[in-house]
Amino acid sequence: MTDRKRHQHSCCTAPPPQQPNADENRIQLAEIVNELCSHCGDSRLNGFSSPKPMPLPKRDKIVQIVEELRSVLFPGYFGTSNINVENMRFHVGSALDHLLRTFAEQVRRGLCFRCPQVNAGDAKCFDCEQRAVRITNQFTAQLPNIQRMLAADVQAAFEGDPAANTPDEAIFCYPGILAITNYRLAHELYKLDVPVIPRIITEHAHSITGIDIHPGAQIGEGFFIDHGTGVVVGETCIFGKHVKLYQGVTLGAKSFPKDVDGNPVKGIPRHPILEDDVTIYSNATILGRVRIGQGSVIGGNVWLTHGVPPYSTVTQARLREDAWSDGGGI
Repeated sequence: MTDRKRHQHSCCTAPPPQQPNADENRIQLAEIVNELCSHCGDSRLNGFSSPKPMPLPKRDKIVQIVEELRSVLFPGYFGTSNINVENMRFHVGSALDHLLRTFAEQVRRGLCFRCPQVNAGDAKCFDCEQRAVRITNQFTAQLPNIQRMLAADVQAAFEGDPAANTPDEAIFCYPGILAITNYRLAHELYKLDVPVIPRIITEHAHSITGIDIHPGAQIGEGFFIDHGTGVVVGETCIFGKHVKLYQGVTLGAKSFPKDVDGNPVKGIPRHPILEDDVTIYSNATILGRVRIGQGSVIGGNVWLTHGVPPYSTVTQARLREDAWSDGGGI
């Protein structure tokens, strides 16, 4: 018998593969589900995946609201493009009316996320509902001021980048403007003590642009981020007006104290202060609660853990260059 025939014969006589047992699969799946759910509220996981009495904020809904707010802050640039002087008030008013209702619901969910009364098992907390409406109204009242600050940010981008042909180009295209817009919206909610939602807003911009700005940072108007990828701005940073950052800049903390249980103490000032008109070039790192004086320039790739006086220029140490001849100097 040839090898080919022997192979065909063995294939024909081989027993059929065993079919998986459906009951065994179901038992295995049930065990996995039970194990996954048994850890809900486990102290080792710090309450990870613990069920909440009320629905949590919806990330996709918050992202949609931010996009609608962008169309309100920059009418005609985002959302409906067929806007003119005659119909602008109608479009902006209609968008805000819709936003007030949908946004209040997400704010309520955010408040319930941290509400002791809700987490104790109450099905409904009327205090959270009333606070959500009040916060939504306060936030909406700040939109003209946010728009004014963003207009200064856009102008700073146009003036600070020779590649920008018009301010409109910065609004449409620049990742820095997108990240700053999300930050300014999130910062207002942060000041109103809304849980979770400010971080959702800034982290959404982070995922798109690579620019990580904590909503707690205090940033003056005329803020410009050129290129932007890899920029990190910590929670307790304070910026004056007309600060300019390039890609890869890190404004972070050094170390921070721990409590008696060994947990990091949160909320203490631990990030840099940048005064007016400070420029920081690419990949510079500034750590700790240090003050960079007005008008200072921090060069690329600088590592800085101490403050500098106004109008300072800080660069790397000059590289040493030696010329070798016939092995001399080795």
